[in-house]
Amino acid sequence: MSDIDAATNLTNHFLLAMPGMADTNFGGAVVFLAEHSAKGALGLVINRPMELDLKSLFERIDLKLEIAPLSTSAVFYGGPVQTDRGFVLHQPLGAWSSTVTVHDSLGLTSSKDVLEAVAEGTGPARLLVTLGYAGWGPGQLEDEIARNAWLTVEADPDVIFATPVEDRLSRAYGLLGINPAFLSSAAGHA
Repeated sequence: MSDIDAATNLTNHFLLAMPGMADTNFGGAVVFLAEHSAKGALGLVINRPMELDLKSLFERIDLKLEIAPLSTSAVFYGGPVQTDRGFVLHQPLGAWSSTVTVHDSLGLTSSKDVLEAVAEGTGPARLLVTLGYAGWGPGQLEDEIARNAWLTVEADPDVIFATPVEDRLSRAYGLLGINPAFLSSAAGHA
């Protein structure tokens, strides 16, 4: 039995890839878990910017983004599943067509209406846009955690929205009081 059982809910937590992570999709990744239950888990990689900015993405979906600071913001590789589909992690929640409430003030929206609001200047104050997501079937994530592939820590929205991309992994590890430079790629159990 895993240390993380089906009763543990890791929604609104970060998954921090351990140094020995063999999966190239997740080596060095910080994944924000938006949903976790006995049915599986859904998360977004928050520290892998793509060579695509929001202005270009908006043009692709026939929206005009003229908000200067946002237009140059990166779109992120959210994970290897449905990489042609967009997801918006945002604060505050708002009232969008397809939003999952992750936490009191944090939502994940997959409908275009949130992007339309952003283009009009009425969207959420803080947002991170990804293409794709990371998904796990029932028990799969718990098994990976038991095999020391991931560390978990409760998410801090400032790591997502206010921390430079290159610092997100070390800042997330810092929430556990760990300097990732001192981690070994070899794992074991006491």
